[in-house]
Amino acid sequence: MDRSQGLPKRSSAAGGWGALKSCGKFLLGSRAPLSGARALLSANQPDGFDCPGCAWGDPAHGSSFEFCENGVKAVSWEATDKRVTPRFFAKHPVTELRGWTDYALESEGRLTHPMRYDAQSDTYRPVEWEEAFAEIGATLRGFDHPDRVEFYTSGRASNEAAYLYQLFARAYGTNNFPDCSNMCHEASGIALTQAIGIGKGTVLLEDFERADAIFVVGQNPGTNHPRMLGDLRRAAERGARVVVLNPVRERGLERFADPQNSVEMLRGASHPIASHYYQPKPGGDMAAFRGIAKVVFARDTAALAAGKPSLLDHAFIAAHTSAFDEYRAAVEATAWEAILDQSGLTREDIETAADVYLGAEKVIATWAMGVTQHRHSVATIREIANLLFLRGHIGRPGSGLCPVRGHSNVQGDRTVGINEKPPAALLEALDRAFGLTMPRKHGHNVLGAIGAMLDGSSKAFIGLGGNFVRATPDTRLVEKALAGCELTVHIATKLNHSHLVPGRVAYLLPCLGRTEIDRNSRGKVQIVTVEDSMSMVHGSGGINKPASPHLRSEIGIIAGMAAATVGSERIDWAGLADDYDLIRDLIERTIPGFDGFNTRVRRPRGFMLRNLAAERVFETATGRAGFSSGPLPVATEHQRASRQGDTFVLQTFRSHDQYNTTIYGLDDRYRGVYGERRVVFAHPDDLAELKARAGERVDLVCVHAEDGIERVAEDFRLVPFDMPRGSLAGYYPELNVLVPLSAFGEFSDTPTSKSVLVQVRARAANDVGKAA
Repeated sequence: MDRSQGLPKRSSAAGGWGALKSCGKFLLGSRAPLSGARALLSANQPDGFDCPGCAWGDPAHGSSFEFCENGVKAVSWEATDKRVTPRFFAKHPVTELRGWTDYALESEGRLTHPMRYDAQSDTYRPVEWEEAFAEIGATLRGFDHPDRVEFYTSGRASNEAAYLYQLFARAYGTNNFPDCSNMCHEASGIALTQAIGIGKGTVLLEDFERADAIFVVGQNPGTNHPRMLGDLRRAAERGARVVVLNPVRERGLERFADPQNSVEMLRGASHPIASHYYQPKPGGDMAAFRGIAKVVFARDTAALAAGKPSLLDHAFIAAHTSAFDEYRAAVEATAWEAILDQSGLTREDIETAADVYLGAEKVIATWAMGVTQHRHSVATIREIANLLFLRGHIGRPGSGLCPVRGHSNVQGDRTVGINEKPPAALLEALDRAFGLTMPRKHGHNVLGAIGAMLDGSSKAFIGLGGNFVRATPDTRLVEKALAGCELTVHIATKLNHSHLVPGRVAYLLPCLGRTEIDRNSRGKVQIVTVEDSMSMVHGSGGINKPASPHLRSEIGIIAGMAAATVGSERIDWAGLADDYDLIRDLIERTIPGFDGFNTRVRRPRGFMLRNLAAERVFETATGRAGFSSGPLPVATEHQRASRQGDTFVLQTFRSHDQYNTTIYGLDDRYRGVYGERRVVFAHPDDLAELKARAGERVDLVCVHAEDGIERVAEDFRLVPFDMPRGSLAGYYPELNVLVPLSAFGEFSDTPTSKSVLVQVRARAANDVGKAA
């Protein structure tokens, strides 16, 4: 495709001068550029703090500049000198603030005081910490059952905060732990646990230095985890094949200019990333991988017939897997017609991808939410694992499975107990350690929590970070759910829309950020820990002065609420909050893999949690890695849409100036969009068929749900883009209003935000703007 079709002008490569210019812009915009720049030198360093952005791993041989453009945005956003004080809240009623954009709210800066909502004046008013804890505790004790309360966790919480939080909730009596992982990589955890016995990937960062082929599926590293681009580029430079499967043509997967390469920067050069770039239809990845396996089996049969060695690793299959024969039969029974229609790829595409796979001795498969936010995501991830099993690409250097998590500690939170379906071993360990009987009944995930708040069976919501209203699907229903609560409590660094849907009693409790110094009562600087996507546990200690003397750490806030709710007879909450080493001692006693925690985490770069699957020890029911032999979906959403004629499949994603629900700016330079967010991307030929022009403004109407609720996203500008016919794409959280609560992944309950059926509706009076 070219500009003659109206495509927006994009950056020639990811990174480069555009990234450096953006870094400078955000540092200056923070109004504290010097402290921000100083903080960046401590990002992802052994004696510094873990970047509050993504969960990409840190190299064992790191440099002094272990941060990326989005890390600069995250750090400068937190290190800003802008403040949201009680005076701000007195001036702006909550009803007014609801009309502000996400960007405008967080741009006001850091929260400075604990606040309580006053319904009569419709404003938040300052409150003393102990008064807040006392009322929160009294309200929680007043419910007739602990399951009336939802304890939500954002993936930015540290291991220590998350552990203390789950201990508080379980000591209170509930396993209600809706968690941000329910909305992103839940399918990865479930599928990998079924396939290899652990819900984590099997690779180290160093494996990317050894791989011969890397399959990058349903992810956009240039925006979501930019440091990954450096590893992919280095792999490409030494000759590894990088095979991309992504419906949208993303600049960061095509070319990357390393801002730390002075020669390349002076020349204005860049290096290609993808050796092969395929654009399957949304939801077509499972069919694509089944097609690759079908080619592999056919080539293997031909090789054996010609008297050549088998192409499969039969020793690995025999010693370490189960259900291989059933899987092979399922693959060979799957018709090419079904594979090609569902994947949207040609047979030549699939055969070429299979050639890359067969020509590589070491293969990594890595994926993100482009895979996990579909109805059949668990089955898709099982299919990816199947392919790697065929040639033994598990448990050896340069090979393995690699789900790339989002927030910096979303994996760690689950490791230390944030789980609505806790394993029996964890509960038994907690029972022994604290002399309590922890609840055994499974609790609510995100969808369960929303449903319980809507029907009134849950009456309180406590949010440890995050922006629940904007992160979840079906925005209007979620707002209704929160507004109906007796109590809402939000622990946060900045103001967001979730804080503007108060329950009958509502608190906004400001906490320290990851970059800030955390001292205990004796003046000792405390550290916390996080776990990255490669199961590495790192220490993190802030270096900046706190934004306000009234802030408390997340751990201190949790401890204050817990003491006021369940008392301190069995658990010394105040003592734990005053010495995080004591929390790590408890983690060591109750969570496997943390032996010598306090010593090991103080080593440079931390330590790796043992991953038995990476050692070819599979803790599944059979003691083996399990092949999955289920059929392809009867129909993906894309196939359903194509049969309805005027229906499209919408996927939501981030802009480049965004991380999760945090909007740093209004540009998306890799996609050629500037100064706005209400855009929807479409194939130029689809615009022509709609008789629509680039720049025309439209409404999007959800046709996915059958509950009688009309879901409409109004006033979006059409932008032509290189993507499959019948597909649309746009930014969340603005488009979350179109994602029904009733549309979720099989087995995972993850919202299907990458496959929403919608129709395009012209606006009565169109404002045709200039395409970016």
